[in-house]
Amino acid sequence: MHINYWQSTKKNHLGKIGLVLLGVVIAVACLSPFLPLHNPYSQSTSIFFPPSGEHWLGTNDVGQDIFAQLLFGTRTSLVIAVAVGSLATLLSAIIGAGAGFLGGRVDQVAMRLVDAMLAIPPLLLMIMAGAYLRPGMFTLLLLIGAVTWPGGARILRAQTMALKEKWHVKAARCFGAGPLYLLRKHILPDLAPLMVALFLQNARRAVVMEAGLSFLGITDPMLLSWGKMLHYAMKYIYLDVWRWWLLPVGISLSLTVMSFALLGYVLEETMDPRLRRDSHAHH
Repeated sequence: MHINYWQSTKKNHLGKIGLVLLGVVIAVACLSPFLPLHNPYSQSTSIFFPPSGEHWLGTNDVGQDIFAQLLFGTRTSLVIAVAVGSLATLLSAIIGAGAGFLGGRVDQVAMRLVDAMLAIPPLLLMIMAGAYLRPGMFTLLLLIGAVTWPGGARILRAQTMALKEKWHVKAARCFGAGPLYLLRKHILPDLAPLMVALFLQNARRAVVMEAGLSFLGITDPMLLSWGKMLHYAMKYIYLDVWRWWLLPVGISLSLTVMSFALLGYVLEETMDPRLRRDSHAHH
């Protein structure tokens, strides 16, 4: 029985909130280059100006417009979320589902690699690599993607091994279906919802990781992001400026992470038959 995941997400109240929040973030990221904003990089002598008609969220310590920086930071966070989410999910699918489907030696080697990756604390690896590389956008994507995929690979492997044993897959194999046909027609369609859930989880982690690394000051200084804004704002926490510099960035970051978390949770609930049964019982 196939479930319409899109309809289930739209009907769920938490799913609606997640979709609206993510929709706002995507709209802001897409529209920010076309809005009549101040240049987020241009410095001026208007230092620590409070919010006004000209500067909606005031200015920072070098006279840059905080509102323009906030909107451009949205784009950085969203690009990283989508790119890392896609990269990590793809790696999880190739290595995890591939190992589960092929089994034998391939499975053993792949799982030892996953175990080795899971044994290394991701944040420590990121900080060490970041300190040496001072990563720009592309390197940052690869770095976060490289530490995010192993957990998903293990989940997809387990699911693939379970799907391989289903009667319709065994029947198809008996009728002479080859490995590629089985993957394309039976395994991957059933893995798709799980991969979407993994994508959302990876995207959420990517936003948090990027913000954390930027906050620690170990990314490219020219990369404008929410973490970088928090990094600079924290130095002036003793001034009133934190109210229009620190708070909007913290709220934006929290809402973006929450949108991915809510959608992931609703999708997980829809996929899990036990959770679905419980919710039907309440109705």
